[in-house]
Amino acid sequence: MRSIVIAFLLLFCDLVAAVTFDIPQDTSLSALMNMMRDSKEQLNSAKFNPDANLNTVQLIRKAGYPAEAHVIQTQDGYLLTLHRIPGDKHQPVLLQHGLLCSSADWVIAGKDKGLAFILADQGYDVWLGNIRGNTYSRAHVSLSPSDSRFWNFSFHEMGIYDLPTMISYITNTTSHPLHTYIGHSMGTTAFYVMAAERPEIAPMVQMMISLAPAVFVNHMKSPIRYFSRFAYNFKKIAEFFGEDEFLPQNSVLQFLSKYGCEIFDIEKAICANLIFLICGFDKEQFNYTLLPVILNHDPAGASTKTLVHFSQEIESGKFCQYDYGREQNLLIYNATEPPNYNLTSITVPVAIFYADNDWLANSLDVKKLYHLLPNKLDMYRVPFPKFNHLDFIWGKDAPELVYKRLLEIMKKI
Repeated sequence: MRSIVIAFLLLFCDLVAAVTFDIPQDTSLSALMNMMRDSKEQLNSAKFNPDANLNTVQLIRKAGYPAEAHVIQTQDGYLLTLHRIPGDKHQPVLLQHGLLCSSADWVIAGKDKGLAFILADQGYDVWLGNIRGNTYSRAHVSLSPSDSRFWNFSFHEMGIYDLPTMISYITNTTSHPLHTYIGHSMGTTAFYVMAAERPEIAPMVQMMISLAPAVFVNHMKSPIRYFSRFAYNFKKIAEFFGEDEFLPQNSVLQFLSKYGCEIFDIEKAICANLIFLICGFDKEQFNYTLLPVILNHDPAGASTKTLVHFSQEIESGKFCQYDYGREQNLLIYNATEPPNYNLTSITVPVAIFYADNDWLANSLDVKKLYHLLPNKLDMYRVPFPKFNHLDFIWGKDAPELVYKRLLEIMKKI
């Protein structure tokens, strides 16, 4: 037996993993790929999830809800798509996805499980954001995604440009302040950047709910932390993941996504275990039938610079701006170290949700964030010991374990 490391780099909302398989000595990687191709007849005759090839608007409409798409332009020229489920109440709510995800992640779980649908059923005017560089926001007024300059951003730019543009557009369109901002993982990171750096925008938001906040990340248990040793060597990370776009799509990855995890039980188990390896093991909450839909939406796109910025946060234990190195920092920040984001200046009321088995948002880091915030509404620990990072959006029991409490908090405003 010999080990072959397959770059099975499937990314789901803040995750990347390389899996090692033991295969027979006489089986090459190309032979393994050919074996998978030979199974096409089986795959084509199998029953695929009919939602796998639907986009966000189509998923919403198929579930029986009205859906809209709005294209907006940021101050620095990025064209972002906002998806919307119009509601009866004059209470707009913005849901913001995490790294490598999109608006689809709030509806993938279906009518009875997806948070976007649950909020729509309550009458809220539901808006779903798409951050720069993802599937629905892959455009710029003058730059092409093939241009390195397009990908010169991290979660800092998302906070100072993307979210202010989204929030301003929603409040102008509805003539109402944003009732609630709900972020998951990097969706919380960008919000805290915005609230600290754009104080003129923050008052437009009446309340913020953080699901598995990725702000302080130096205690994460996930193997992804091992990439942080290269945090200050952009070249090494870029060589592995892609110079501009974080793990650009290629034919091998697309093939594995299409045929590697959709049908057979053993392949579904492998793909699910990739997720568990990064986010925490929780087979009980994971709906395996969603894998085809998930894989056809995620990874949805990100910049390598965003990965590097998170890696710097893991190493430093700080929540601060991008570290360009001593010399460039002096030019950009007039200091040798990048400035910290001032969390103590944030006045928006915040509720935090966390889980003990979240390998990306460790409870120690979450509690550190909580103690620094001046206006706290709630600190909720999910009462299920195996609940992981992605269970907040796809968990079978998320409506009962998370969304019930979330709705109670929202109704207090």
